[in-house]
Amino acid sequence: MGATTSTTTEPPPASEPVATKDAVKTEVKEVKKVDFQEAEEPQNALTERFTSAEWKALKEFRALLPQVLAQAYPGNPKASETPIRLWGIELNPQEVDAPKDARVSVLLMKFLRARHLNPRSAQEMMVATLRWRELFGVDAALKEEFPAEIFGQLGHVFGTDTEGRPVVYNLYGANKDLKAVFGDVQRFLRWRVKLMEESVLALNFETVDQMVQVHDYEGVSLSSRDANSKQAASEASSIFQSHYPEFLYRKFFINVPTLMNWIFWLFKPLMPAATLAKMSVVGSGTHAIRKALSPIIGDKNLPTRYGGEAEAF
Repeated sequence: MGATTSTTTEPPPASEPVATKDAVKTEVKEVKKVDFQEAEEPQNALTERFTSAEWKALKEFRALLPQVLAQAYPGNPKASETPIRLWGIELNPQEVDAPKDARVSVLLMKFLRARHLNPRSAQEMMVATLRWRELFGVDAALKEEFPAEIFGQLGHVFGTDTEGRPVVYNLYGANKDLKAVFGDVQRFLRWRVKLMEESVLALNFETVDQMVQVHDYEGVSLSSRDANSKQAASEASSIFQSHYPEFLYRKFFINVPTLMNWIFWLFKPLMPAATLAKMSVVGSGTHAIRKALSPIIGDKNLPTRYGGEAEAF
């Protein structure tokens, strides 16, 4: 980029000083320096879609990372300078200016988007998430083995959608023994968090950072829900809303009983528009379900039980 020379012989207005050649050279160097710094920002297919406003908020948020870690781990005097791993990605508080891994920016952007690009609000959310993960024992839940005869058919991470996002299936009616599933609410929550963590670990944060969820209510009725199942559903919903920001691309509710469908539409006006745009309530029957799921998942990855070609669970 070079400076242009005016061809007119008219002198500039008195109020505008004439730029010297040295000043022009300095200005050009400064512009090139900024361009160079921007070029050094690690990029991937997801960060390349960030808007200018998102980049501005991200850089402010990254500068807060030492504070985030110090607040999340108050018992560790070196927390503000010690790297941690979250969802398989290292967050290094000593690399806030320019992290070496573009996935760091993708991860942090999730907290920002969940809080309308407000760095301070994103900081509060991330601190709360890190504290919760330690208190809940997420790492231990990931290693825990759960009885296959109870939980084996309730949840599956199977295949991807047409753009490579993992698809997570929750089959709420797969085990009719509610006491076995929900008798120990905390055990159910550990199993459910493990399934969510496995779903997140299926993301590469380079080309995909969201998932598709299919909630199958076949065999479920309102009368079949007991106090424990209601408590478990409420706590799980709170956990995912508070500590797993912006991971959902689309959510399908299939085989929904008529009464539950009616309740959903009753509460629809109370739901945020952004949330509603990701949700679809589908009736029963293979034809209706395939019609809804196939355009997103594709027949090759869609299980045969839903009208697709994949031999799955």
